[in-house]
Amino acid sequence: MPFFGTLQIREKNKIKYVLTGSNISTECCREPEEWGGYAGIDETLVNDIHTRFGKRPLKTFPIVDILKYKIYYKYVLGMQVFKPLDLVPFNKKEVEQLLLDKFGWQKFQHKHHESRFTRFYEDYWLPRKFGFEKRRAHFSSLILTGQMTREEALTRISKPELDEQILKQEFEYVANKLDLTVAELQAIFDGQNKTYRDYKNKKGIITLGTRVMRTLGLEKRLFR
Repeated sequence: MPFFGTLQIREKNKIKYVLTGSNISTECCREPEEWGGYAGIDETLVNDIHTRFGKRPLKTFPIVDILKYKIYYKYVLGMQVFKPLDLVPFNKKEVEQLLLDKFGWQKFQHKHHESRFTRFYEDYWLPRKFGFEKRRAHFSSLILTGQMTREEALTRISKPELDEQILKQEFEYVANKLDLTVAELQAIFDGQNKTYRDYKNKKGIITLGTRVMRTLGLEKRLFR
């Protein structure tokens, strides 16, 4: 389950401490917010989009607002997230080989491919509709930490991670999951591109909070 999707579970069961595999070694570079990097836990944004386009009430859909996450969960409920991989040398290829040798683990083709939706979103929707290639940020982190050469990154990024037939099947799969026909999803794909700026959001508050966190040394990632 995605990290933010567990917050209500943690709150209900009074779980204060969480271990995560998040790490600076492979995630020191974040993609620009225009590439889909804007906070997906902006309740104002989600509700405005749903008000305009939603067809079903969000009675059971878990929505976590960034202010609740950053303030209520952390300072009121005392929830803490620990990132042990930031405390030890972490090399992605070495860890993948260790997991393979000890547990028979099979790695994914690329980052975020553990989810078919995020795989489709990053490998098809973003680059083909918006021209945004998240692998540039993913590979930049590996280059800066000495885990990949620039030449290797350029070779990988010169072609899609998945072949055309698989991408076509994934388009149909996502359309079905969203309760849309392939033609309806294609119409959205061919339609006018939108960003979070076209809807109500908390961008101003989030920007201020990020600046404060950087000043205090609580945010170490590169966002540009």
